[in-house]
Amino acid sequence: MEIRMFFRGMIFLTCVLVVGFVSFYYNRGDWAFLRAYYEKSQDTADKEPDTLQLDDWFHASARPEVSTSTDWSAPIVWDGTFKRSVLEDYYSKRKVTVGLTVFAIGKYLNKYLKTFLMSADHFFMVGHKVIFYVMVDDLSKIPLIELGRLRTFKVFQVNKESRWQDISMMRMKIIGDLIESHIKYEVDFIFCMDVDQVFQSDYGLETLDESVAQLQAWFYKEDKEKFTYERRPESTAYIPLTQGDYYYHAAVFGGTPLHVLNLTRECYEGIIKDKERNTEAKWHDESHLNKYYLTNKPTKLLSPEYCWDYKIGKNSDIKNVKLSWMPKEYDEVRNNS
Repeated sequence: MEIRMFFRGMIFLTCVLVVGFVSFYYNRGDWAFLRAYYEKSQDTADKEPDTLQLDDWFHASARPEVSTSTDWSAPIVWDGTFKRSVLEDYYSKRKVTVGLTVFAIGKYLNKYLKTFLMSADHFFMVGHKVIFYVMVDDLSKIPLIELGRLRTFKVFQVNKESRWQDISMMRMKIIGDLIESHIKYEVDFIFCMDVDQVFQSDYGLETLDESVAQLQAWFYKEDKEKFTYERRPESTAYIPLTQGDYYYHAAVFGGTPLHVLNLTRECYEGIIKDKERNTEAKWHDESHLNKYYLTNKPTKLLSPEYCWDYKIGKNSDIKNVKLSWMPKEYDEVRNNS
């Protein structure tokens, strides 16, 4: 008994000495780097929210009648598949800023820009800081709009191309240049949209991700053989009949500034190479965008509810239209005379 008590006493004394030794050197400063590391870790844990996991906010089984996931496990966002409260809590702590680029050139400026911006002010990323980047060819025709709080409006004058096809394709270069000069310093996420659309309901945080692609409303249920990809091998946008995942709509694309920059640069390089070959892709920048997403899979897809065409008619899949096409009056707006 005495021997056992002796060893217990020795163990206790050793622990006291070790704790005292560590405490002495820790407080004295010799182990200051350990203390600094610990304090920094605590600060980081206190200041930064946990990483958002897909299962935290996305519920694929909520819409069993539609496809809610890709073969590479990217979510396809439909109304009812996301928890808005979880997303609001996560992104509010990070104080994100979202950018939105739009081009209004020629007759598109007078016909569509005011409606687009007013609806975006009302429905796009409500409650979060937004910067609208508006590209026009005539500054004198900018509509007067009073934006809500947390919204900033920036206007850039661009050259008017002689053909609408060139306007469509040149936007890839202009967006890339703008990301390099402004956007990458100002926002966390950026969306690029066509101006002949109107927001119909909340277009929110569920759309944010590194690389975001929009499913084309007319093709989201079609087989890949029916997609209107560029099928001529001489174009850099060429996609064989046996390949393809989805048909993406160039009216909406987005992501982080870095990912969108990569997309616009690669698409523009393809457009220039085609011009050197005296070739033009079937659907211009949209053909190149589809080729890009084939080899660079988007991390999130938006359902047709996020860019719907009412001309399609009644569709039970569409529960809540977030953004819709405006009437396409091409004979009027694409005539540059």
